[in-house]
Amino acid sequence: MNEIHPVEPIPNQLEEQPDFAVPAALAAGLDELITHYPKKRSASLMLLHSLQEHFGYISRQAVEWIASKLELQPINIYELVTFYPMFHQQRIGKYHLRVCRTLSCALGGSDELHEHFCRKLGLDAQAHGPQTTKDGKFTVEFVECLASCGTAPVMMCNDAFYEGVSEKKADEILGGCK
Repeated sequence: MNEIHPVEPIPNQLEEQPDFAVPAALAAGLDELITHYPKKRSASLMLLHSLQEHFGYISRQAVEWIASKLELQPINIYELVTFYPMFHQQRIGKYHLRVCRTLSCALGGSDELHEHFCRKLGLDAQAHGPQTTKDGKFTVEFVECLASCGTAPVMMCNDAFYEGVSEKKADEILGGCK
């Protein structure tokens, strides 16, 4: 007879934010923004961008707040947060290094590039998801397509885009982060 073992729950990937409170002025601005859309749901991405800009990432409480504001279920907002790579589910470093991992970039050396950054910054290249250095300065993350397959490997450092990144160029990028 097969024995049934309890399944360990999957930890919530969204970081808790115990002091979460949307300032009145921001909430009022978001209420006004919602009126610009024919359906409240259509404002989802704009609210996510606004709260991430204010708090630095999207917490579980932010997802719930937006869902309530737009009269949706939290899963309707969470699916956006987990689909779009520009949304962060945890605090990220001052410098966010995103390395493309899709096929063209993988063939062009993105695995080695990611590993190089991790080695230089004392992070585990085998760990899943974004990793942030202990000092909070750098976050390294593999991401899906950055839309420049012909110039692989590609990456971003915050909003700056880099193509054909070698280890030498990676070191220059790190050196420019002051």
